[in-house]
Amino acid sequence: MASPTSTRTGISGWRYAGWRNAFYPPQLPQAHELAFASRALQTIEINGSHYALQTPASYQSWYAVTPPHFMFSVKAPRFVTHILRLRGERSATAIANFLASGLFNLREKLGPILWQFPPSLRFDPDLFEAFLQGLPHDTETAVEVAKHHDAHIKHVCLKTDRKRPLHHAIEIRHPSFCDETFIQMLRKYRAALVFSDSTANWPYAEDVTADFIYMRLHGTETLYSGAYSDNALDCWAKRIRTWENGSEPRDAQRIAGAPSCRKAAKKPRDVFCYFDNDQKVRAPFDAARLASRLRGSAVENDMKGLQHSLWNAAEVSDLLTKKRR
Repeated sequence: MASPTSTRTGISGWRYAGWRNAFYPPQLPQAHELAFASRALQTIEINGSHYALQTPASYQSWYAVTPPHFMFSVKAPRFVTHILRLRGERSATAIANFLASGLFNLREKLGPILWQFPPSLRFDPDLFEAFLQGLPHDTETAVEVAKHHDAHIKHVCLKTDRKRPLHHAIEIRHPSFCDETFIQMLRKYRAALVFSDSTANWPYAEDVTADFIYMRLHGTETLYSGAYSDNALDCWAKRIRTWENGSEPRDAQRIAGAPSCRKAAKKPRDVFCYFDNDQKVRAPFDAARLASRLRGSAVENDMKGLQHSLWNAAEVSDLLTKKRR
């Protein structure tokens, strides 16, 4: 995941009607919302891929309208994680369909793949061992997996511009995953445990299991709602700097008691932090506020002030003059 900066803050999805006239300027055509968001923030989690297979043309379009050094993460299909629940040959085929659906068209902008599991799914060591073992860790291997797609997918992409690393993040929501065996398994297969902050009764842990950190901040009032306070963002910024520098916070909440390997702890890490508190139009603004703290630049906490600074940024102002097609 080569990039000029090792920490990226962003949002989960970008198509929200409530963001128009708030995060998105009133005169911005909806077709240009991704172009705007990708210039205001550093990364976006593609959410639509969780609910339906996307197309190679869509991924190519998203690549084309976003700036250099921008990165996407891609949320894996709920058909695999929530419906099939990793079981049976259909699950392997569904994963192949997902990989064949166009991800490789994101090229160097392809970041981690997010595998989110439902609160009702318990930890099954044999099931997860087989799943993690089968995940490809580079795009050439992923192409070979994708070749096992079936006729369910109409448009496929089975080529990659070059061999690139492929990273995986695992978000769990059942307490049975609070098991050292699970953490050891993630480390064995180099998959990141998602640090998932929410008001829901889901496990929260900060075990470092890969060479990158993946965070999802779901809100402070109710699930997907509630702004993060100045103090909360200051605390998150401090923790992120620690992870980014290759260390771990002294008060890290871990499932496995011992911290990760000392040698590995000295190596800087990429950090991906996504805000998912979108119901009150807070996610993009909280992401911008956290990014300001991490850059060491002036922090604008007032919503109107943030709007002004985002809408008038040189790199996005040209989008506001484009007409609807």
